[in-house]
Amino acid sequence: MSTQLCTRTEIDPRGPRFGGTITTIVLAVALITAGSTLSTVLVAWQAVVFGLGAIVGLYAQPYGIVYRRIIGPRLAPPVALEDAAPPRFAQAVGLVFMTVALLSIALGATAVASVAIGLALAAAFLNAAFDFCLGCEMYLLGKRALVQ
Repeated sequence: MSTQLCTRTEIDPRGPRFGGTITTIVLAVALITAGSTLSTVLVAWQAVVFGLGAIVGLYAQPYGIVYRRIIGPRLAPPVALEDAAPPRFAQAVGLVFMTVALLSIALGATAVASVAIGLALAAAFLNAAFDFCLGCEMYLLGKRALVQ
């Protein structure tokens, strides 16, 4: 693992955007196939992905591993590295939404599941399309509020 692409505290800022793109695809398919076994499997998979990123660390997040091992080495080195804490917090937020979705699916509340998936999809799309990490911004706002 190249230290230019990821350490435990700093990451290549292009990695989360790559992960956001895959997450957007996974959640879009989950939403389109809502009510099916495929949808449930995709939501469970995304919960695992978010859980690994949030609890273990971004270095253990499957999309981040793909980025670091396959995509990142083929690109020019990043101009600067970024603190891993905001994207890790964003993974925790995603995990909350996927947990709500899974519990809702299990309880037969498909509308609630669809809303939770849709909200996570919107956040992932913002990251993928516009390089705007909503969870990262929440982290930074919270950190600023605690300082004041």
